[in-house]
Amino acid sequence: MYTTLWLSKGNEIHQTMDVDSLLARARDLDHQALAAIHEMYYPAIYRYVHYRLDDEELVEDIAADVFMCLLDNLQDGRHTIRDVRAWLFGTASHLVNDALRRKYRKPVENLEDHEHLSSNVTPEHAAELLEQAWAVKRAMRLLTPEQQQVLALRFSMEFSLEETAQVMKKSVGAIKTLQFRALGALRRHLTRGDEE
Repeated sequence: MYTTLWLSKGNEIHQTMDVDSLLARARDLDHQALAAIHEMYYPAIYRYVHYRLDDEELVEDIAADVFMCLLDNLQDGRHTIRDVRAWLFGTASHLVNDALRRKYRKPVENLEDHEHLSSNVTPEHAAELLEQAWAVKRAMRLLTPEQQQVLALRFSMEFSLEETAQVMKKSVGAIKTLQFRALGALRRHLTRGDEE
């Protein structure tokens, strides 16, 4: 598998890297290979975790922990990593699920988090948008962890069915079924929320 990335060393250097050879070098604890993997995947891991969690500090901690788990795994060699991307997203998913189990609580809204709202949006419209966003977040929390994961990977991270299947260690058919059921459950939860 090949990927293109920008490595910063004084000047920007455009380099195409074979991810498999990068992983092989990382197994030998090559610092440059580890840094390249981090630079390549950290933004996507962060976005995925952020999509599933609200707590910014917890998001940062979990995103960092994913790479610490990678380093631990490479150091002790317990498990063979065949696809580093799938392994990183799978680990992120497990850590998010653990955090959700430990810290399930009612959401607390911090208005400062919504400074990005356009100044030409009326306060009423902003409140309506905020309520819609919270309705979706509340409904997402009612889904099973697997349903949350499939929706996060497919729609937030824009993974293909095949990529999602690889991360979740399921067949493409199972992912299609899981996604269909997750969307149906989300729709039902949102409809019930509108009726209340």
